[in-house]
Amino acid sequence: MHSAPDTLPATILSAETIAGDVRLLRIRPEFGFTRAEPGSHLSVALTLGGLDRIRSYSVVNDEGGAWTIAVRRLENGRGGSRFMAGLQAGDRIQVAAPRNHFQLSGSSPEYLLIAGGIGVTPILSMARALAKRGRVRMLYAGRTRNSMAFLDDLTALLGDRLTVFVEAEGAVIDFAQEFARLHAEGEAYICGPNGMLTAARNAWKAAGRLPALLRFETFGAGGAREPEAFDVHVRDHNLTLHVPSDASLLDTLARHGIQLANDCQRGECGLCVVDVVEASALDHRCVFLSEEQRREGRKLCACVSRATGHVTIDTFYRPSLARTDLAAAAE
Repeated sequence: MHSAPDTLPATILSAETIAGDVRLLRIRPEFGFTRAEPGSHLSVALTLGGLDRIRSYSVVNDEGGAWTIAVRRLENGRGGSRFMAGLQAGDRIQVAAPRNHFQLSGSSPEYLLIAGGIGVTPILSMARALAKRGRVRMLYAGRTRNSMAFLDDLTALLGDRLTVFVEAEGAVIDFAQEFARLHAEGEAYICGPNGMLTAARNAWKAAGRLPALLRFETFGAGGAREPEAFDVHVRDHNLTLHVPSDASLLDTLARHGIQLANDCQRGECGLCVVDVVEASALDHRCVFLSEEQRREGRKLCACVSRATGHVTIDTFYRPSLARTDLAAAAE
């Protein structure tokens, strides 16, 4: 049910902690090294809670036959960052060659790069690629300066073309103002928590700009609140399950034999969307659903989104249809 990329063995060359809880890992494949375009991510094969899973991390450098990624440890996350934070030099893992779903175009008259927190990782490679062109500005937001990875690198790279917004210092991004400064045909690239993405998309739409010129990526972690445990009733299976705070709905269903089609596990592709029959409250953490769909509350991306209290869902499983398919296959 999961579209897993082909993986190859790799070795951790070095592992160091930077910017508080961010771990910088340099990874060399045993064979098949390929360069990473700006915005590319490296997929790592993990086993979490007995389930085979893929977690993707943006490539921040690809020199010397090795890829460098940066991972922020999330105590209340889905487990991948905790595993990655424990890796040391010499450890061996399975990775897939870099893929790019957040490609940087080469034809815009001006670029605006926007990063929130660990969302700086794909934006950093773009900043390096665009720095010499001149027509680029970057906005970087974080909770504290000490928590903002690569801040010194970006300051040296971009100078006064970098504007820093530190929450602890009372600074927030005014998207309407920043977009008004951007060339009419300029492009904006943004990666950060869902709240930031939502604010940016709303401001972009209000400014009357072309939707295709705002490009974004999420890291599938940020929600309206801290992850909470909740109960889910799967109507088509007549089964009620408990989803722990550190597990996803997708994984909880899988552990009880309910396999949903899935791919990105970041809330982007929409393959794992389920119907919501009834819910006390939903915490959407995906970018696949539109704002209108989120407000309606009839759909939920099982890989990253959550509920508060109790939710009843339908996964579209129909035993009668399954039996019909089996009978047809036997003929």
